[in-house]
Amino acid sequence: MPGQVDLQRADDVATLVLNNHGKLNAIDSVMWQALRAHMDTLNGDAALRCVILRGAGGAAFAAGGDLEEFSQVRATVDQALTYHDQWVAAALEAIRHCPVPTIAAIEGPCVGGGLEIAGCCDLRIAGRSARFGAPINRLGFSMYPGEMAGLLALVGPAVLLEILLEGRILDAQEALAKGLLTRVVDDDQVVAEAQAAAARIGAGAPLVARWHKQWVHRLTEGRPLGEDEKRAAFAFLATDDYREGMEAFFAKRTPQFRGR
Repeated sequence: MPGQVDLQRADDVATLVLNNHGKLNAIDSVMWQALRAHMDTLNGDAALRCVILRGAGGAAFAAGGDLEEFSQVRATVDQALTYHDQWVAAALEAIRHCPVPTIAAIEGPCVGGGLEIAGCCDLRIAGRSARFGAPINRLGFSMYPGEMAGLLALVGPAVLLEILLEGRILDAQEALAKGLLTRVVDDDQVVAEAQAAAARIGAGAPLVARWHKQWVHRLTEGRPLGEDEKRAAFAFLATDDYREGMEAFFAKRTPQFRGR
């Protein structure tokens, strides 16, 4: 029976739950396609302020891809291209280019495809017992280049090569030291801390959060900003939220942002 990706919504925060019961939420082809479909919908939602991704059950974020289906869904090069490019890489890109902040709430194993998903999120909050890696060198196949972008941008070539070449499983503290994680908390606080982070994000001006993501991604391209882009960086001056934020500051009250 295939797994599923459950979409939960609480006001302006969406949570996507990777759910493959009995397989530590290993991600099968149905789940990759569902993840892409959910992200495509959420990426067009102007009212959304944050997306949290987590695993079902609290025992695992995702223990890689579902290897049991590989002999059926990626036995040939054409099948592998469909699987890894059109399903997996496309889902990862939809996460990476989500216009609102994304948070991975990581409990337990975060391996292979799970690590790729977490690497495409903006923040990664993990429990102390979480584990990380991509030991696919022991399985005789390599990571598809289209799936490396998030991890490469996150930790750089040296750490990514260490993960892939050694196939070693990292604990949460080493993952934090290597830049894979934003913070580590007690296991029973992972979801609560992710929700608290989402609340802090939501308390800020939503257009500003989107702009910050946009400019960080743009600056990583390494090209100097054009004059039109420099002017666009001050688009906030024409927003109601900017006026509200300044008025609230001087009035010593909590601002009420509306995303316009």
